[in-house]
Amino acid sequence: MASVSNNDDEGINGINVTPLVDVTLVLLIIFMVTAKLIAGRGLPLDLPKAATAGITQTMLTVSIDAQGKVLANGKEIANDSALREQTQAALRQNPELRTVIAASVAASHGSVMHVVDTIRDAGAVKIAFAADKAAPTSHK
Repeated sequence: MASVSNNDDEGINGINVTPLVDVTLVLLIIFMVTAKLIAGRGLPLDLPKAATAGITQTMLTVSIDAQGKVLANGKEIANDSALREQTQAALRQNPELRTVIAASVAASHGSVMHVVDTIRDAGAVKIAFAADKAAPTSHK
């Protein structure tokens, strides 16, 4: 506690840091809670780095072209249920299935996310996005 004397000529001899510590702890708790909420909203993806893209061991490769046509392991997929069935069949063969999505640069974000949702709905959780190795850039 701050010591205050009855003499008006003397100033405060100590600083009370209790309110500062209280506010700091409350802010810490708020940041911890909100960080967990924000992290829980993201998709759990196993993403490769584009600058270091290399060979990845895969069992199921899903390709999306510029028109939104979907291919799974080179075979054209007619609808979502066919993609779901093929993903589930691959999961039955290998429960540690890695799925790689290779989307064209011109493919819409909505079509890519729809494919991701369909694959996740089928039970696959290890999803990566294919990338070509980028040319090194100079940082100035």
